[in-house]
Amino acid sequence: MSQHQQQPHAQHAHPQQPTVLVLDFGAQYAQLIARRVREARVYSEIVPATITADAIRARKPAALILTGGPASVFDAGSPHADPAILQLGIPMLGFCYGIQEIAHICGGRIETATVGEYGPTTLIAGTHSPLFADVPETSQVWMSHRDSVVTAPDGFTVTATTANCAVAAMEDPARRIYATQFHPEVAHTEYGQTIIENFLYRVAGIEPSWTTENIAEQIVGDIRAQVGDAHVLCALSGGVDSSVVAALLHRAIGDQLTCVFVDHGLLRAGEAESVDAVFRDQFHIDLVHVDARERYLSLLAGVTEPEQKRRIIGREFWKVFFEEAGALQQRLGDGTAPIRYLAQGTLYPDLIESGTDTAAKIKSHHNLIPFPPGVHFDLIEPLKALFKDEVRALGAELGLPDHIVWRQPFPGPGLAVRIIGEVTEEKLAILRAADAIVRAEIDAWDSERSVWQYFAVLPDIRSVGVMGDERTYARPVIVRAVSSADAMTADWARLPADLLARMSNRIINEVAGVNRVAYDITSKPPGTIEWE
Repeated sequence: MSQHQQQPHAQHAHPQQPTVLVLDFGAQYAQLIARRVREARVYSEIVPATITADAIRARKPAALILTGGPASVFDAGSPHADPAILQLGIPMLGFCYGIQEIAHICGGRIETATVGEYGPTTLIAGTHSPLFADVPETSQVWMSHRDSVVTAPDGFTVTATTANCAVAAMEDPARRIYATQFHPEVAHTEYGQTIIENFLYRVAGIEPSWTTENIAEQIVGDIRAQVGDAHVLCALSGGVDSSVVAALLHRAIGDQLTCVFVDHGLLRAGEAESVDAVFRDQFHIDLVHVDARERYLSLLAGVTEPEQKRRIIGREFWKVFFEEAGALQQRLGDGTAPIRYLAQGTLYPDLIESGTDTAAKIKSHHNLIPFPPGVHFDLIEPLKALFKDEVRALGAELGLPDHIVWRQPFPGPGLAVRIIGEVTEEKLAILRAADAIVRAEIDAWDSERSVWQYFAVLPDIRSVGVMGDERTYARPVIVRAVSSADAMTADWARLPADLLARMSNRIINEVAGVNRVAYDITSKPPGTIEWE
């Protein structure tokens, strides 16, 4: 195997569950639709809109959802569904481009309006449709379109309208085909989740069985079936993904699991100790704690370029990890089943972005493992069917403590990319202490977890100050706090002035070498959440 060979993913993770296939026409909301279905406790997967009817038939899905998309059904090169999917007898729901695609296949009339319809709109819905059960006759929905269906195809009934859209929803109950011009999946549609659940439960007749308890039981069973009596290595960082993987593996295979925690010295205050306390003391997992702090500091000495820092840290992690894997294999000796598997915390969005038969390739970092020559492990990725919120719920189900389940997103290179310029032991001590204060204060204030991410940054400058009637020339600390739903976009958090003042006072008074605190009020875009 080459040093950077990609590992294949198992295609369909949960065939036992009734599955809704989300046919993606290039929608920005495809993942959101899949998540909304899962919030209704029904399993969903995203597939390309061009999937064939035969491939769908082979999957035996319980329902299909056709997403929106940026194209027009009239454009050359626009994605089109296999017309034969309408003959499969599978319940179908289309949104936006999806309603137009259904009308296009079935012979309805679609026109391009001179003025598009974007934003909140009042929907007038008929009460006889199962799609609008428990939905008021008038409600607010979210529109985003220029093309629209003006005449429903034969066999379809118009069930909802707006002031500018004659066919805001239509249905063919005999074939269980339903469609809306608006977007039920977005929060701006008042009864959107009700509409989705009406389709899943009332139209498709799906039982809501995709629960955290069932997910855990199923994954544990899958792991046992895959692993047998072999030994598994888990790369443990202390983050929620790898922690949930470790807890699942331990429940499934017990002593056949060894976790390797590489302490590169770039973690936040108390995190290395927390990994030991949770996994060695609480779960009694065989944990190898590798102290590589001096090794990393030596490699990072004099390095200021952010991407070079990332490369050094990533490359050294796997080098240390596989050194420990070799030592572990020797320790196990001939009397134990070989170490055959390497476990990692790949999530479903990673799988989508990396490109499979279900999506175009966007990035491939998550499963790029640089195996040394002559070294090979089969991958176990027990979370590859899950979104982040599902992983957190699973962590709570498995008994992981809140500080791990709700751990904020944290970059792999750790504090090294929150220190601008060279990473030194002195800078790490300053940043770690300042960051601990920021997190403690916001944690105490934000009991509802309304702030997505918050941390301290140490820039590579000094500033003049006055402390104790004396001039100082010390470092500033920058506080960063953002609100976001998915980290794709983010807005700076409007923290109360007294909270900012309290953080500033504590950092300046308690952290030696700091004489100034600033608050970053840049949104994403144009900035990024991290500074490097």
